[in-house]
Order: sequence, then C-alpha cells, then structure tokens
Amino acid sequence: MEQKQSKTNVREMALIALMAAVTCILGPLSVPIGVVPISLTNFAIYLAIYVLGCRRGTISYIVYLLLGLVGLPAFSSGVGKLFGPTGGYLIGFIFMALICGFAIDRFEAKLIPSMIGMILGTIVCYLFGTGWLAYQAGMKFYQALAAGVLPFIVGDLVKMIICAVVGPQIRRRLEQAGLVH
Repeated sequence: MEQKQSKTNVREMALIALMAAVTCILGPLSVPIGVVPISLTNFAIYLAIYVLGCRRGTISYIVYLLLGLVGLPAFSSGVGKLFGPTGGYLIGFIFMALICGFAIDRFEAKLIPSMIGMILGTIVCYLFGTGWLAYQAGMKFYQALAAGVLPFIVGDLVKMIICAVVGPQIRRRLEQAGLVH
C-alpha cells in the first residue's frame, strides 16, 4: 500500500513539475503591445487545470511563480515582472486557476460550465491585474482597464475555447495511459 501511495505522489509531483515547465516555456512567449503584453500564461494555466485538475493545476502555477521569484527566467522580463505594473495579473492567475479549476472539476469539463468558470476566473484575474496596474502606473482604473484588459478579451476567449476543446481530450488520453486519475 505504501509503495503504491509513493508512486502516486511521485507521479503527481512529476506531472505538476511538467505543467510548471510548460508554463515556464509558454509564459515568457509574449508580444509587447503596450504596458501589458499578450502572453500564453493563461493558456498554460487553463491547460494545466484540464490536465491536472484544480488542486494540482493551481499548484503547478504556484511552482511557476516561485521559480520566477527565486530568479529563474520564468517570466518574460525577470523577477521584476512580479513587482512591476503587470504583477497583479500574475497574482490574479492563482485565483483564476482556482475558479476555473472548480468549474472544470465540478462539471467534469462540460463545455458551457467550463467556459463560464474560465470566464469568471479570468474576470477575477483582470480585476487583480487592473487594480495593480492602475496603482503602479498611476492610472485611473478605467485607463488601466483600457490598457490591460480590453485589448486581450478576444484573444483570451480564443485561448479558452482551444483549451475547452483540447483539454478534455488530453485528459482522457492521460487517464487511459494511467498517468492521471
């Protein structure tokens, strides 16, 4: 029994580390369009949630954050990114992962409830990010909203749709292979 529990823990840790690595690869890929760049961080988080579930997917993102905090090149412009104008989005992603993960886990990755969960989680992330951006950049909230949210809505919806279609398929394949349960 203890050996099976140990294998499960090692497998979970490996999958969490793998999804943190995926986030480390996708997160820094960004296109600067102003104060807030277009990045694939939220895409990586949505995917991690589908693959690992709420708890492990959120942990994988927190591992990514911690890697960036200790100075590894996880963020597009280094550790200063966390404390700079876009740091609120990085913190907001934790809550996004929890909200998305709850919906995806609770409704067994059904398309509409999962999309609603991803949208609600992303709105919470937008609020954290916009508030911090406004504070850091000395902007009014509506100015930060215009700079840090409005240009990203369509792209973020596309990322959500892709993950809502591909995520459950990846999860099923991993379950069939006995890698997740």
